[in-house]
Amino acid sequence: MTSERDHVALRPEQATIPPGHSWNRLPAIGAVCALLGVGACAMLGAANPKQFFFSWLVSFLFFLSLALGALFFVLIQYAAQGGWGIVLRRIGETIFATLPVMAALFLPLLLGLRDLYSWSAPGAAEHDALLRWKAPFLNVPFFLIRAALYFGCWSFIALLYYRLSRGQDATGDPAVSARLRRLAGPAIIVLALTQTFASIDWIMSLTPHWYSTIFGVYFFAGSFVGFIALLSVVAAAMRRAGLLDTVISPEHLHDIGKLLFAFTAFWAYIAFSQFFLMWYANLPEETIWYKTRIEGSWKMVSVLLMAGHFGAPFFYLMGRAVKRRGWTLAVGGMWLLAMHFVDLYWQVMPTLHPEGVRPSALDVAAFAAVGGCFVAAASWLMRRQALVPLGDPRLAESIAFENA
Repeated sequence: MTSERDHVALRPEQATIPPGHSWNRLPAIGAVCALLGVGACAMLGAANPKQFFFSWLVSFLFFLSLALGALFFVLIQYAAQGGWGIVLRRIGETIFATLPVMAALFLPLLLGLRDLYSWSAPGAAEHDALLRWKAPFLNVPFFLIRAALYFGCWSFIALLYYRLSRGQDATGDPAVSARLRRLAGPAIIVLALTQTFASIDWIMSLTPHWYSTIFGVYFFAGSFVGFIALLSVVAAAMRRAGLLDTVISPEHLHDIGKLLFAFTAFWAYIAFSQFFLMWYANLPEETIWYKTRIEGSWKMVSVLLMAGHFGAPFFYLMGRAVKRRGWTLAVGGMWLLAMHFVDLYWQVMPTLHPEGVRPSALDVAAFAAVGGCFVAAASWLMRRQALVPLGDPRLAESIAFENA
Protein backbone atom coordinates (compact mmCIF):
# COMPACT_ATOMS: atom_id res chain seq x y z
CA MET A 1 0.00 0.00 0.00
CA THR A 2 1.04 3.64 -0.27
CA SER A 3 0.43 6.44 2.22
CA GLU A 4 -1.49 9.56 1.36
CA ARG A 5 1.25 11.94 2.42
CA ASP A 6 2.63 14.17 -0.31
CA HIS A 7 6.21 14.00 -1.49
CA VAL A 8 8.23 16.76 -3.07
CA ALA A 9 9.75 15.71 -6.39
CA LEU A 10 13.41 14.84 -6.15
CA ARG A 11 15.85 17.34 -7.57
CA PRO A 12 18.57 15.84 -9.81
CA GLU A 13 21.32 16.77 -7.33
CA GLN A 14 19.48 14.78 -4.64
CA ALA A 15 19.61 11.62 -6.75
CA THR A 16 23.18 11.59 -8.01
CA ILE A 17 26.55 10.71 -6.53
CA PRO A 18 27.99 14.06 -5.34
CA PRO A 19 31.52 15.13 -6.35
CA GLY A 20 34.16 13.87 -3.97
CA HIS A 21 32.04 11.00 -2.69
CA SER A 22 33.91 7.74 -2.10
CA TRP A 23 31.65 5.91 -4.57
CA ASN A 24 33.21 7.94 -7.39
CA ARG A 25 36.34 5.83 -6.93
CA LEU A 26 34.58 2.55 -7.71
CA PRO A 27 35.28 2.61 -11.49
CA ALA A 28 39.01 3.04 -10.84
CA ILE A 29 39.01 0.29 -8.20
CA GLY A 30 37.21 -2.04 -10.60
CA ALA A 31 39.63 -1.23 -13.41
CA VAL A 32 42.65 -1.93 -11.21
CA CYS A 33 41.18 -5.27 -10.11
CA ALA A 34 40.50 -6.14 -13.74
CA LEU A 35 44.05 -5.30 -14.83
CA LEU A 36 45.58 -7.29 -11.98
CA GLY A 37 43.26 -10.20 -12.72
CA VAL A 38 44.03 -10.20 -16.43
CA GLY A 39 47.75 -10.08 -15.71
CA ALA A 40 47.51 -12.99 -13.28
CA CYS A 41 45.41 -14.96 -15.77
CA ALA A 42 48.00 -14.39 -18.49
CA MET A 43 50.86 -15.62 -16.31
CA LEU A 44 49.12 -18.55 -14.63
CA GLY A 45 47.00 -19.52 -17.62
CA ALA A 46 50.02 -20.02 -19.85
CA ALA A 47 51.07 -22.94 -17.67
CA ASN A 48 47.57 -24.40 -17.27
CA PRO A 49 45.28 -23.23 -20.08
CA LYS A 50 42.53 -25.77 -19.42
CA GLN A 51 42.19 -24.63 -15.80
CA PHE A 52 42.13 -21.02 -17.01
CA PHE A 53 39.19 -21.61 -19.34
CA PHE A 54 37.15 -23.40 -16.67
CA SER A 55 37.93 -20.73 -14.07
CA TRP A 56 37.01 -17.99 -16.54
CA LEU A 57 33.76 -19.77 -17.41
CA VAL A 58 32.66 -19.93 -13.76
CA SER A 59 33.36 -16.23 -13.12
CA PHE A 60 31.82 -15.23 -16.44
CA LEU A 61 28.63 -17.17 -15.66
CA PHE A 62 28.45 -15.65 -12.18
CA PHE A 63 28.50 -12.03 -13.32
CA LEU A 64 26.43 -12.72 -16.43
CA SER A 65 23.75 -14.30 -14.25
CA LEU A 66 23.59 -11.15 -12.11
CA ALA A 67 23.03 -9.01 -15.21
CA LEU A 68 20.35 -11.38 -16.53
CA GLY A 69 18.66 -11.43 -13.13
CA ALA A 70 18.63 -7.63 -13.17
CA LEU A 71 17.04 -7.62 -16.62
CA PHE A 72 14.28 -9.97 -15.47
CA PHE A 73 13.67 -7.85 -12.35
CA VAL A 74 13.14 -4.68 -14.37
CA LEU A 75 10.99 -6.40 -17.00
CA ILE A 76 8.75 -7.99 -14.39
CA GLN A 77 8.38 -4.63 -12.62
CA TYR A 78 7.09 -3.10 -15.85
CA ALA A 79 4.88 -6.08 -16.75
CA ALA A 80 3.26 -6.20 -13.30
CA GLN A 81 3.03 -2.38 -13.08
CA GLY A 82 4.68 -2.57 -9.68
CA GLY A 83 5.10 0.70 -7.86
CA TRP A 84 7.24 -0.26 -4.88
CA GLY A 85 10.34 -1.12 -6.91
CA ILE A 86 10.59 2.04 -8.99
CA VAL A 87 13.15 3.61 -6.63
CA LEU A 88 15.27 0.46 -7.04
CA ARG A 89 14.84 0.10 -10.79
CA ARG A 90 17.81 2.23 -11.80
CA ILE A 91 20.13 -0.10 -9.87
CA GLY A 92 18.83 -2.98 -11.99
CA GLU A 93 19.09 -0.94 -15.18
CA THR A 94 22.70 -0.05 -14.42
CA ILE A 95 23.59 -3.69 -13.82
CA PHE A 96 21.91 -5.08 -16.94
CA ALA A 97 23.46 -2.31 -19.04
CA THR A 98 26.75 -4.21 -18.56
CA LEU A 99 25.52 -7.00 -20.86
CA PRO A 100 27.49 -5.69 -23.88
CA VAL A 101 30.59 -5.82 -21.65
CA MET A 102 29.74 -9.42 -20.76
CA ALA A 103 29.59 -10.19 -24.49
CA ALA A 104 33.21 -9.02 -24.79
CA LEU A 105 34.19 -11.10 -21.76
CA PHE A 106 32.73 -14.17 -23.46
CA LEU A 107 35.31 -13.96 -26.26
CA PRO A 108 38.22 -15.60 -24.34
CA LEU A 109 36.08 -18.72 -23.96
CA LEU A 110 35.98 -19.12 -27.74
CA LEU A 111 39.72 -19.81 -27.67
CA GLY A 112 39.15 -22.74 -25.34
CA LEU A 113 36.15 -24.52 -26.82
CA ARG A 114 38.07 -27.78 -27.21
CA ASP A 115 39.32 -27.56 -23.63
CA LEU A 116 35.83 -26.92 -22.29
CA TYR A 117 33.51 -28.94 -24.50
CA SER A 118 34.48 -32.46 -25.54
CA TRP A 119 31.88 -32.47 -28.31
CA SER A 120 33.70 -29.61 -30.10
CA ALA A 121 36.78 -31.72 -30.90
CA PRO A 122 37.03 -32.82 -34.56
CA GLY A 123 35.66 -36.31 -35.00
CA ALA A 124 34.17 -36.46 -31.50
CA ALA A 125 30.87 -37.78 -32.83
CA GLU A 126 32.32 -40.41 -35.16
CA HIS A 127 32.51 -43.15 -32.53
CA ASP A 128 29.78 -41.90 -30.19
CA ALA A 129 26.21 -42.62 -31.23
CA LEU A 130 24.69 -40.13 -28.77
CA LEU A 131 26.99 -37.30 -29.83
CA ARG A 132 26.27 -38.13 -33.44
CA TRP A 133 22.54 -37.81 -32.74
CA LYS A 134 23.12 -34.43 -31.03
CA ALA A 135 25.56 -33.17 -33.67
CA PRO A 136 22.99 -31.01 -35.55
CA PHE A 137 22.74 -28.93 -32.36
CA LEU A 138 26.14 -29.48 -30.75
CA ASN A 139 28.49 -28.23 -33.43
CA VAL A 140 30.83 -25.25 -33.31
CA PRO A 141 29.31 -23.07 -36.09
CA PHE A 142 25.78 -23.37 -34.66
CA PHE A 143 27.13 -22.85 -31.13
CA LEU A 144 28.71 -19.55 -32.21
CA ILE A 145 25.57 -18.44 -34.04
CA ARG A 146 23.46 -19.11 -30.97
CA ALA A 147 25.90 -17.23 -28.71
CA ALA A 148 25.72 -14.21 -31.03
CA LEU A 149 21.92 -14.45 -30.98
CA TYR A 150 21.80 -14.59 -27.18
CA PHE A 151 24.01 -11.56 -26.69
CA GLY A 152 22.28 -9.70 -29.50
CA CYS A 153 18.85 -10.20 -27.91
CA TRP A 154 20.03 -9.39 -24.39
CA SER A 155 21.98 -6.30 -25.42
CA PHE A 156 19.15 -4.98 -27.59
CA ILE A 157 16.55 -5.32 -24.82
CA ALA A 158 18.92 -3.98 -22.17
CA LEU A 159 20.05 -0.92 -24.12
CA LEU A 160 16.50 -0.15 -25.29
CA TYR A 161 15.16 -0.10 -21.73
CA TYR A 162 18.21 1.71 -20.39
CA ARG A 163 18.13 4.42 -23.07
CA LEU A 164 14.38 5.06 -22.83
CA SER A 165 14.38 5.07 -19.03
CA ARG A 166 17.26 7.56 -18.89
CA GLY A 167 15.60 9.70 -21.55
CA GLN A 168 12.44 9.83 -19.45
CA ASP A 169 14.45 11.49 -16.67
CA ALA A 170 14.54 14.66 -18.76
CA THR A 171 11.06 14.54 -20.31
CA GLY A 172 8.89 12.89 -17.66
CA ASP A 173 6.78 11.54 -20.52
CA PRO A 174 4.34 8.89 -19.18
CA ALA A 175 4.10 7.41 -22.69
CA VAL A 176 7.61 5.99 -22.20
CA SER A 177 6.43 3.93 -19.23
CA ALA A 178 3.42 2.73 -21.20
CA ARG A 179 5.60 1.69 -24.13
CA LEU A 180 8.08 -0.19 -21.96
CA ARG A 181 5.20 -1.90 -20.17
CA ARG A 182 3.80 -3.16 -23.50
CA LEU A 183 7.21 -4.46 -24.56
CA ALA A 184 7.90 -6.20 -21.24
CA GLY A 185 5.78 -9.31 -21.91
CA PRO A 186 7.43 -10.24 -25.24
CA ALA A 187 10.85 -9.32 -23.81
CA ILE A 188 10.35 -11.72 -20.88
CA ILE A 189 9.54 -14.54 -23.32
CA VAL A 190 12.68 -13.80 -25.36
CA LEU A 191 14.77 -13.63 -22.19
CA ALA A 192 13.37 -16.92 -20.89
CA LEU A 193 14.10 -18.78 -24.13
CA THR A 194 17.57 -17.35 -24.71
CA GLN A 195 18.64 -17.78 -21.08
CA THR A 196 17.44 -21.40 -21.11
CA PHE A 197 19.35 -22.30 -24.26
CA ALA A 198 22.43 -20.39 -23.09
CA SER A 199 22.53 -22.49 -19.91
CA ILE A 200 22.21 -25.63 -22.03
CA ASP A 201 25.02 -24.53 -24.34
CA TRP A 202 27.48 -23.23 -21.77
CA ILE A 203 26.88 -25.47 -18.75
CA MET A 204 24.85 -28.56 -19.60
CA SER A 205 26.86 -29.40 -22.71
CA LEU A 206 30.03 -29.61 -20.59
CA THR A 207 28.73 -33.15 -20.01
CA PRO A 208 27.26 -33.80 -23.46
CA HIS A 209 25.70 -37.17 -22.62
CA TRP A 210 23.72 -35.66 -19.76
CA TYR A 211 20.50 -33.72 -20.08
CA SER A 212 17.87 -32.15 -17.87
CA THR A 213 14.59 -30.64 -19.03
CA ILE A 214 14.50 -28.39 -15.96
CA PHE A 215 18.05 -27.05 -16.14
CA GLY A 216 17.06 -23.72 -17.69
CA VAL A 217 14.69 -23.02 -14.80
CA TYR A 218 17.42 -24.01 -12.34
CA PHE A 219 19.83 -21.51 -13.91
CA PHE A 220 17.13 -18.81 -13.93
CA ALA A 221 16.34 -19.39 -10.25
CA GLY A 222 20.01 -19.04 -9.31
CA SER A 223 20.36 -15.93 -11.47
CA PHE A 224 17.41 -14.18 -9.87
CA VAL A 225 18.46 -15.11 -6.34
CA GLY A 226 21.93 -13.78 -7.18
CA PHE A 227 20.61 -10.45 -8.43
CA ILE A 228 18.21 -9.91 -5.52
CA ALA A 229 21.08 -10.71 -3.15
CA LEU A 230 23.22 -8.12 -4.95
CA LEU A 231 20.34 -5.62 -4.88
CA SER A 232 20.03 -6.04 -1.11
CA VAL A 233 23.75 -5.34 -0.67
CA VAL A 234 23.78 -2.31 -2.99
CA ALA A 235 20.60 -0.78 -1.53
CA ALA A 236 21.86 -1.18 2.03
CA ALA A 237 25.30 0.17 1.07
CA MET A 238 23.73 3.21 -0.60
CA ARG A 239 21.75 4.05 2.51
CA ARG A 240 24.83 3.65 4.68
CA ALA A 241 26.85 5.90 2.34
CA GLY A 242 24.22 8.64 2.49
CA LEU A 243 22.98 8.01 -1.06
CA LEU A 244 19.18 7.81 -1.39
CA ASP A 245 18.90 7.29 2.37
CA THR A 246 15.67 9.34 2.34
CA VAL A 247 14.38 7.51 -0.75
CA ILE A 248 15.14 3.83 -0.14
CA SER A 249 13.35 3.10 3.13
CA PRO A 250 13.05 0.06 5.41
CA GLU A 251 9.82 -0.64 3.50
CA HIS A 252 11.78 -1.19 0.30
CA LEU A 253 14.40 -3.27 2.11
CA HIS A 254 11.59 -5.38 3.53
CA ASP A 255 10.24 -6.18 0.07
CA ILE A 256 13.73 -6.99 -1.22
CA GLY A 257 14.07 -9.37 1.70
CA LYS A 258 10.73 -10.99 0.94
CA LEU A 259 11.78 -11.57 -2.66
CA LEU A 260 15.09 -13.01 -1.52
CA PHE A 261 13.33 -15.33 0.93
CA ALA A 262 10.79 -16.48 -1.68
CA PHE A 263 13.26 -17.20 -4.45
CA THR A 264 15.67 -18.94 -2.10
CA ALA A 265 12.83 -21.40 -1.49
CA PHE A 266 12.06 -21.53 -5.23
CA TRP A 267 15.70 -22.33 -6.04
CA ALA A 268 15.64 -25.17 -3.51
CA TYR A 269 12.38 -26.52 -4.95
CA ILE A 270 13.79 -26.60 -8.49
CA ALA A 271 17.14 -28.02 -7.38
CA PHE A 272 15.48 -30.80 -5.39
CA SER A 273 12.98 -31.56 -8.17
CA GLN A 274 15.78 -32.02 -10.70
CA PHE A 275 17.77 -34.26 -8.35
CA PHE A 276 14.86 -36.34 -7.04
CA LEU A 277 13.31 -37.17 -10.41
CA MET A 278 16.65 -38.22 -11.89
CA TRP A 279 17.75 -40.24 -8.90
CA TYR A 280 14.37 -41.99 -8.62
CA ALA A 281 14.36 -42.90 -12.33
CA ASN A 282 17.95 -44.23 -11.94
CA LEU A 283 18.84 -43.85 -15.61
CA PRO A 284 22.64 -43.83 -16.14
CA GLU A 285 22.63 -40.97 -18.65
CA GLU A 286 20.85 -38.80 -16.05
CA THR A 287 22.40 -39.91 -12.75
CA ILE A 288 26.02 -39.71 -13.98
CA TRP A 289 26.03 -35.92 -13.49
CA TYR A 290 24.96 -36.22 -9.85
CA LYS A 291 27.10 -39.27 -9.16
CA THR A 292 30.25 -37.20 -9.68
CA ARG A 293 28.93 -34.50 -7.36
CA ILE A 294 28.08 -36.76 -4.41
CA GLU A 295 31.40 -38.57 -4.33
CA GLY A 296 34.78 -37.50 -2.94
CA SER A 297 35.17 -33.92 -1.79
CA TRP A 298 32.39 -32.76 -4.13
CA LYS A 299 29.99 -34.38 -1.67
CA MET A 300 30.89 -31.74 0.91
CA VAL A 301 30.13 -29.00 -1.62
CA SER A 302 26.73 -30.59 -2.26
CA VAL A 303 26.02 -30.59 1.47
CA LEU A 304 27.19 -26.97 1.70
CA LEU A 305 24.73 -25.98 -1.03
CA MET A 306 21.83 -27.70 0.71
CA ALA A 307 22.62 -26.03 4.02
CA GLY A 308 24.06 -22.73 2.79
CA HIS A 309 21.96 -21.96 -0.28
CA PHE A 310 18.67 -22.97 1.31
CA GLY A 311 18.64 -24.07 4.94
CA ALA A 312 20.53 -21.25 6.65
CA PRO A 313 19.19 -18.32 4.57
CA PHE A 314 15.63 -19.69 4.71
CA PHE A 315 15.56 -19.49 8.50
CA TYR A 316 17.69 -16.33 8.64
CA LEU A 317 15.36 -14.37 6.33
CA MET A 318 12.18 -15.62 7.95
CA GLY A 319 12.08 -12.85 10.55
CA ARG A 320 10.61 -9.43 9.75
CA ALA A 321 13.29 -7.43 11.58
CA VAL A 322 16.15 -9.01 9.60
CA LYS A 323 14.60 -7.86 6.33
CA ARG A 324 14.03 -4.27 7.50
CA ARG A 325 17.54 -3.47 8.77
CA GLY A 326 20.10 -2.67 6.11
CA TRP A 327 23.09 -4.42 7.64
CA THR A 328 21.26 -7.64 8.51
CA LEU A 329 19.71 -7.84 5.05
CA ALA A 330 23.11 -7.13 3.45
CA VAL A 331 24.70 -9.96 5.45
CA GLY A 332 22.10 -12.35 4.04
CA GLY A 333 22.66 -10.95 0.56
CA MET A 334 26.44 -11.35 0.70
CA TRP A 335 26.07 -14.91 1.97
CA LEU A 336 23.71 -15.84 -0.87
CA LEU A 337 26.01 -14.22 -3.43
CA ALA A 338 28.80 -16.46 -2.16
CA MET A 339 26.50 -19.49 -2.32
CA HIS A 340 25.48 -18.58 -5.87
CA PHE A 341 29.14 -18.62 -6.89
CA VAL A 342 29.62 -21.98 -5.15
CA ASP A 343 26.58 -23.32 -7.00
CA LEU A 344 28.02 -22.35 -10.40
CA TYR A 345 31.44 -23.70 -9.41
CA TRP A 346 29.74 -26.98 -8.44
CA GLN A 347 27.96 -27.11 -11.80
CA VAL A 348 31.09 -26.48 -13.90
CA MET A 349 34.26 -27.66 -12.17
CA PRO A 350 33.51 -31.40 -11.71
CA THR A 351 33.86 -31.69 -15.48
CA LEU A 352 37.53 -30.72 -15.12
CA HIS A 353 38.18 -32.30 -11.72
CA PRO A 354 35.81 -35.27 -11.29
CA GLU A 355 38.09 -36.73 -8.62
CA GLY A 356 37.38 -33.89 -6.19
CA VAL A 357 37.59 -30.17 -5.44
CA ARG A 358 40.88 -28.62 -6.54
CA PRO A 359 40.89 -24.85 -5.94
CA SER A 360 43.26 -22.88 -8.13
CA ALA A 361 44.81 -19.43 -8.04
CA LEU A 362 43.27 -19.02 -11.49
CA ASP A 363 39.84 -19.10 -9.86
CA VAL A 364 40.76 -15.94 -7.95
CA ALA A 365 42.47 -14.32 -10.94
CA ALA A 366 39.53 -14.92 -13.26
CA PHE A 367 37.08 -13.62 -10.65
CA ALA A 368 39.14 -10.44 -10.25
CA ALA A 369 39.37 -9.94 -14.02
CA VAL A 370 35.70 -10.49 -14.84
CA GLY A 371 34.41 -8.94 -11.62
CA GLY A 372 36.65 -5.90 -12.01
CA CYS A 373 35.28 -5.24 -15.49
CA PHE A 374 31.72 -5.73 -14.22
CA VAL A 375 32.16 -3.35 -11.27
CA ALA A 376 34.02 -0.75 -13.35
CA ALA A 377 31.33 -0.72 -16.04
CA ALA A 378 28.37 -0.66 -13.64
CA SER A 379 29.82 2.00 -11.32
CA TRP A 380 30.92 4.16 -14.27
CA LEU A 381 27.34 4.13 -15.58
CA MET A 382 26.00 4.83 -12.09
CA ARG A 383 28.24 7.88 -11.78
CA ARG A 384 26.91 9.37 -15.05
CA GLN A 385 23.19 9.27 -14.22
CA ALA A 386 20.49 9.78 -11.63
CA LEU A 387 20.32 6.92 -9.14
CA VAL A 388 16.52 6.74 -9.47
CA PRO A 389 14.27 7.15 -12.55
CA LEU A 390 13.41 10.82 -11.95
CA GLY A 391 10.96 11.00 -14.85
CA ASP A 392 8.80 8.04 -13.90
CA PRO A 393 5.28 9.37 -13.15
CA ARG A 394 4.92 6.92 -10.22
CA LEU A 395 8.17 7.80 -8.47
CA ALA A 396 6.40 9.64 -5.62
CA GLU A 397 4.18 6.61 -5.10
CA SER A 398 7.26 4.41 -4.86
CA ILE A 399 8.97 6.70 -2.35
CA ALA A 400 5.82 6.70 -0.21
CA PHE A 401 5.45 2.92 -0.31
CA GLU A 402 4.57 1.19 2.94
CA ASN A 403 4.09 -2.50 3.64
CA ALA A 404 0.67 -3.51 4.84
